[in-house]
Amino acid sequence: MFKRLKKELQINIEEGQLFLGEKNKDMRLVMLRPNEIMEFCEFAGTNADDILIWTGKTLGKLFMAKFFYNKDWTKELMATKKEVVFGTLEALMLMGYGGLACMFKKDHIIINAYESLALQEKENIMAKNLCLLYLGIFNGIFEELGIDVDGKEVECVLTGGKKCSFKFDLLTEEIEDRLVDGDLSDAKVSHFLSSL
Repeated sequence: MFKRLKKELQINIEEGQLFLGEKNKDMRLVMLRPNEIMEFCEFAGTNADDILIWTGKTLGKLFMAKFFYNKDWTKELMATKKEVVFGTLEALMLMGYGGLACMFKKDHIIINAYESLALQEKENIMAKNLCLLYLGIFNGIFEELGIDVDGKEVECVLTGGKKCSFKFDLLTEEIEDRLVDGDLSDAKVSHFLSSL
């Protein structure tokens, strides 16, 4: 799945720009490259929570709107939206955002980030800003898909956690039983990380 997706996404770097897919999609994702994300977080400084979340949300929505251009998500079933979330997270992994695992529960969605950018910048005092940007990006993806959520970070590698974990409470609907995922076991997590 991972290699197939990489081929379909056609990730290319040309003259310092990152292109995702066909050039006619106008997918210049300069701000989505990991090193620019960290530079932006340092520039934003401390006490910039709202700005960072809003910026991440804008990036997430732009990413979705550009890659799935002219797509109306209002008529799509939750099963389709779930697959799109998984595919989008795989694309972010290919761009260097670490290992992203997602679980749909009855009344919430969990996204775990293993080996995230924040872990790589652990010694940088601005690294926590990366978590806020991640939260915003995920919020933007859900908003673009029409999944109404309220998100927060519930675990962080910068405060002693094994991963950065983000919980998104569903505000308007519950997930059908057939779409609810089981919890990730340590063995599944190890297998997942070794597959990256």
